[in-house]
Amino acid sequence: MSREGLLRVWGTAAGAAAAVGLGLAGCSHTAPPGSALAQWAPDSATVKLAAGPQYARGPVWRFFWGAHYRSLWATPVTVPVIRLARAELDSLTPMRAGGSYQSRTLRLRTAAGHQLVLRSVDKDMSRALPAGWMRNWLSGLMRDQTSVSQPYGAYVAAPLAEAAGVYHANPRLVYVANDPALGKFQPGYANALYLLEERAEGDQEHQASFGGSRAIFNSRRMLAALRHSPSYQPDARAYLRARLLDIWLGDWSRREDQWRWASFLEGGGVVFRPIPRDRDQAFFRFDDGVLTRLLSWFLPKFQSFHATIKPGSVEGLTRTARALDRTLLSTLTAEDFRQEADSLQRRLSDGAIARALTAGPGKRRR
Repeated sequence: MSREGLLRVWGTAAGAAAAVGLGLAGCSHTAPPGSALAQWAPDSATVKLAAGPQYARGPVWRFFWGAHYRSLWATPVTVPVIRLARAELDSLTPMRAGGSYQSRTLRLRTAAGHQLVLRSVDKDMSRALPAGWMRNWLSGLMRDQTSVSQPYGAYVAAPLAEAAGVYHANPRLVYVANDPALGKFQPGYANALYLLEERAEGDQEHQASFGGSRAIFNSRRMLAALRHSPSYQPDARAYLRARLLDIWLGDWSRREDQWRWASFLEGGGVVFRPIPRDRDQAFFRFDDGVLTRLLSWFLPKFQSFHATIKPGSVEGLTRTARALDRTLLSTLTAEDFRQEADSLQRRLSDGAIARALTAGPGKRRR
C-alpha cells in the first residue's frame, strides 16, 4: 500500500477513534512544563532543556493514546552548544535545507570539504497528512504521536550497528542557538536540538564507519548500476545483516531513501555495501494505548519494539523495504539467512548491548 493509502486508512481509523479520544483532551492534557526554554550554563557552552515537553500528558490521555516515550521527551538534558563558525573540529558552512515529511535537516560543509547534516530531534508527523480537512482535523493528534519515537534512539543504534558489523553514522546531540553563521537559514533552524552526524555522500575514504568508500551511491544510482552491467553487484550478505539489525531494532522505516551504498573495487568489478541512515524509528513504541493499539491493526507496519520479536510482526517490520529486499536478497539461501542470524546473535552479546545503552545525552560510550 502506498504512503497516501496508509494515510487514508489512518484518517478513517483515527477519525473514528478521535471522536472518543479528543473529547478527553480537556481533562487529560498536562501543560508543557517550564523546561521548554533552554537554561544556559554560565559559560554559555551548554544548555539544559527537554526535547519535547509538549508531549507530557495526563493519565487519561496516556491510557487512550499511549505513554510512548513522553517521559523521555519531557526530561531535560544538558547539551553542548555548537557554534558553526568555530565548531569543535572545523568551521561549518550551511549549504542546503531539506528533510522528509516529518523532520527538518540542514546540510553543512566543513572547510576540508566534508559534509555533515543537522537533523531535528523533534518531528512533526502531521506534515505527512494531505492538505485540507484531514490535516486541519487530525494535525494536533498526529503531532502528539511524534512521542512514539525514542528521541535519542539513534545514539544507541550506532554502537549496536558497530557491534553488528553494519556501517553507520555517528550522531551527537547539539543545540543550535540563534547563530548568525546560519545565514539565511537562521529563522527556521535557530534555537533547537539537533543530531549532528556525517552525511554519507561522495568520497568517504576518511570515514571508517562508512567503510572508507571513495564513492557513495544513493539507492536510485545503485539500482541503475546493477541494471546497467553485471560487473556491479550488491553484497547480499551485508544487506541481509543490515536488514536483520533493522528488525532487531524495530526500525520499520527503511524505504529506499533511508539507504546509501558504499562502493568498492573488488574482483574486477564494483561491490555495493549498505549504509542505513536516519534511525528515527528505532525502538518505535505505538501499541501501549487503547486507541493506538486499535490503530495498529489497520497499520501493520507500525510494529512496536518489545523484548521478544513475534514471528507475525516480521511482515509489518519488513513492508517498507520489501522492494529492495526482493531485489537484493533473491540470491541467498535459507542457510545464508541462518548463518547471518546466528552471527548477529553472537555479535549482539549482552556486553555489547550494555555498552550501547550507555550512549546518549550526558553519557559517554565506553
